[in-house]
Amino acid sequence: MKIISTNTSKIKTVVHNGKEVKTGIFKTPTNEPVVIEKLNIIGDEQADLVNHGGIDKAVYAFSHNHYAYWKHTLENDDLAVGAFGENFTISELDEQNIHIGDRIRVGTALLEVSQPRVPCFKLAIALNNKQSLKLFTQYYHTGVYFRVLEPGMAKTGDAVTIEHKADHNISVKALFQAFYDKKYPDYESVLLAALELPELALEWQTKIKKKLGI
Repeated sequence: MKIISTNTSKIKTVVHNGKEVKTGIFKTPTNEPVVIEKLNIIGDEQADLVNHGGIDKAVYAFSHNHYAYWKHTLENDDLAVGAFGENFTISELDEQNIHIGDRIRVGTALLEVSQPRVPCFKLAIALNNKQSLKLFTQYYHTGVYFRVLEPGMAKTGDAVTIEHKADHNISVKALFQAFYDKKYPDYESVLLAALELPELALEWQTKIKKKLGI
């Protein structure tokens, strides 16, 4: 795996359904190295600090390999890296093989997989497609949120390597699909197993408990 593009944004105000909305989802590539700190990437702004940024969502990565699917699905050959609001567009980042708690070196920073991404309405704004939230949820390839274990720096072209594999089989894709796919086999056991993982973000622990009525 390697970084195909490093993307950041400033807060931008857009009009959505007649109302002004502030968002940092419109990320664009930068050729400069970025500094990864505990709560976010320096110079990358989030408008909604309740749902974006913070310990468990300090860094968001999305696979470059998904772009071909989305260009076809959205009928948009101009879809550019950063379109999904990702900080890092990474080659071969496979949610099926990335597990909660995996520790991954991105540049000089050490990151830990904390949760899948749950899309909000701002993704539909960014992609200019009202159906994109439903399509994104049903595709089950959400990208990966990380917490920062060791701050550092990263730039386009840097290697992305798994330094420690978690000793369980709860992948980012399996967790997300077990939660949202009503036909997912034995989804309850997957969600219960996920609850046992100390690395799972508090947001997802809460979501799972609510879904299972715990």
